[in-house]
Amino acid sequence: MLTASQVVERADTYGVMPLLTLAEFFDGNEHEESLAPNQWGYGRPPLAELAAAAREVESRPEVAWVRVQLHSETLTSGELAGEALAICTTAPESEIEQWVEGWESGGPVAGLVDTYAEAPGVPPGARIWSVVWD
Repeated sequence: MLTASQVVERADTYGVMPLLTLAEFFDGNEHEESLAPNQWGYGRPPLAELAAAAREVESRPEVAWVRVQLHSETLTSGELAGEALAICTTAPESEIEQWVEGWESGGPVAGLVDTYAEAPGVPPGARIWSVVWD
């Protein structure tokens, strides 16, 4: 798991943060409120379960990558604050909705919720979907 300080070091001069890999965000992260804190205790699965489910999604052949989108609070709070999961895939929205069922999210939304650095390329025919918890 990266620290907030490491994210700040990787952010550009305008404060644009990197999209984090699942390993960078989840490995060793036991802080339940680091992702969708408003939903923790109100249906959002435990972080370890969510990490496993996100890795399962990432392993699908129609998925190019999955990344964690950080909230801007990461730059000032001293702690990682995940806002959404980005899924780059050729699958339709209806299929993504099935993948994230049980995550107690708002479901997939087309595009990224903010501007991020270090975003992997988007293969032909794929698009990015953000799974948000609002």
